[in-house]
Parts: sequence; C-alpha cells; structure tokens
Amino acid sequence: MAASISRKVLRSFGSLSALARADSQNLTNHPFRASHESSSFIKGGVSSFVHRRFSMILTPESSDGAFPSDLLSAKPVVPPQREFGLYKDFEVPLTNFLLEKKGFMSLAGDVFDVPIRKDIIHRVVRWQLAKRQQGTHSTKTISEVSGTGRKPYRQKGTGRARHGTLRGPQFRGGATMHGPKPRSHAIKVNKKVRRLGLKIALSARAAEGKASYIFLFWHMLLYILLIFEDLEVPSHKTKNIVNCVNQMENTKKLLLVDGGPINDNLKLATQNLHYVNVLPSIGLNVYSILLHDTLVMSRDAVNRIVERMHTPINR
Repeated sequence: MAASISRKVLRSFGSLSALARADSQNLTNHPFRASHESSSFIKGGVSSFVHRRFSMILTPESSDGAFPSDLLSAKPVVPPQREFGLYKDFEVPLTNFLLEKKGFMSLAGDVFDVPIRKDIIHRVVRWQLAKRQQGTHSTKTISEVSGTGRKPYRQKGTGRARHGTLRGPQFRGGATMHGPKPRSHAIKVNKKVRRLGLKIALSARAAEGKASYIFLFWHMLLYILLIFEDLEVPSHKTKNIVNCVNQMENTKKLLLVDGGPINDNLKLATQNLHYVNVLPSIGLNVYSILLHDTLVMSRDAVNRIVERMHTPINR
C-alpha cells in the first residue's frame, strides 16, 4: 500500500515538473522577463495548481504591442544597485565640460571594482607622506658650533662648576645634543601593495559614485567618479570650470586627471580656483584621490591607468 502511494506521489511530481518545463519554454519566447511562482497541493495522487502569479517590469519602449498600453508603466524602471568588490566590469556614461552625452565607457573590474581595504590605504598614504618629506632638518653638534676651544676658567678654586668648553649644550649658543640630522624618512612598501592601494582608491570613488545615482540627469551630475570624453575647454576663462563645478552636487574639491600633458587652456582656467587641481595620469596617487571628494578623468587617462595596472611588475 505504501509503495503504491509513493509511486503515485512520484508520478504527480513528474507531471508538475513537466508542466513547469512547458511554462518555462513558453516564457522564453516573450521579449520581456517574467518570473512565475506556482503552488500546488497533492491529494489522492492528483496535482492541481492553486494559483500562478506573474511579476513583470514593462515599459512602453520594451513592449511590441502585445500588451495593452494602459497596463504599461510610464515611469522609468529603476534597476537594482549592483554589489561592489566582485572584480566585474561595468559601464559609466561619458560627458564633457558642456555636459553633452558622449556615450558609455566600460571600466575594468580588476581596477575599478576591487574590494575596499582600509589597511592598504593607510599603508600607502603613510608611505607617500613619509617619502615626500625633504628631511633637510639639521642641528649643530659640539664640534660644529662656533666658539673657542679653550677652557673658560681653572678647574678648582673658583667655587663654580667645572667646565672644559663654552660650546656645550648647557650654554647659550652651544650645541644641540641628539638633534635631527639630514636623512630620508621613506619607508618600504612593496610595489604590489602600492598598486593595490591605487586600485582601492579608484574603486572607492567608483563605488561612492554608483551609490549616489541610478539614472544620469544631464542637468545635474551626481557622480563621485566622472569620465569625460576629453578635458578640452572652449577657452582659458575660469568661468568655464566654475559653471561645470556648480552643476556637480556636493562638490567641494575637484581633481581633474588627463592622460598626457595638461593643455594650456585648462591650466589657465583652473589656476585661480583653489578647490580644483589638475594632474596627468602618471601623477595620479592615492593621497590626491582621498584629498578630493570628486574625481574627473578623461577617457585617455582611464586607458593609460588601466594599461599601467596591467603591466607586469619588474622585480
């Protein structure tokens, strides 16, 4: 008896799977995405569907006349935000200083989608700040300070403390003991770690920019990382840069990164703005990225940086 019941149950499940396969084949023929949920109950070896619900996202652009227009949504569909740190390539829109649509550009996931590690950023920033110290500080020892070498007074009989020179550290104008001398403050950080730090900084700016927008509103930019077709400005007037920065929301410090040498118009247009700095792609570094809240890169700069990140490290 139990064996016959189990065979009936298995046959009923087989019929359910066949129905599901048939439904899936029918759904693949439609030009839209659809997901269905089905629930069934089995009683006496007979299976029946209780309900089947379809959840669809349709817009007037995606329909081909198969559905009534009153059932279609006129609002823009909001795509889900993607997860970061998965080394996946993604696309960002291209624009310029005139905020014109220039298409899209794909960013390499192994450069702009790296998991964030604060410890690596800390090590690279410490290395940068330590290496840029000049280390020219210097104090004079007792042999370098100016003064006579004779004994100031006799050893005994004066009631005063005994001294052999007036150039000692206890006298005014004397030497400085254990003072700083010219030296290098640089610390060692491996090239692999330095390269990873730059990738993490770029990924952090890309992730912040992705989190702050879903659609691109061309009248107001909401990105933290912006990719321009080029950094060509119409003239050397400062107002060209000021007008562009005013349309960027919550931008206090802006970093412009170009691929090659900076053109003269861009230099003249930004030199009077204390909150705008310009760098070539070869000079892009972690500390400068963290110092500015908005990063603008040209297409050439992105290509050169990706090429540099993919170049094998010389050992």
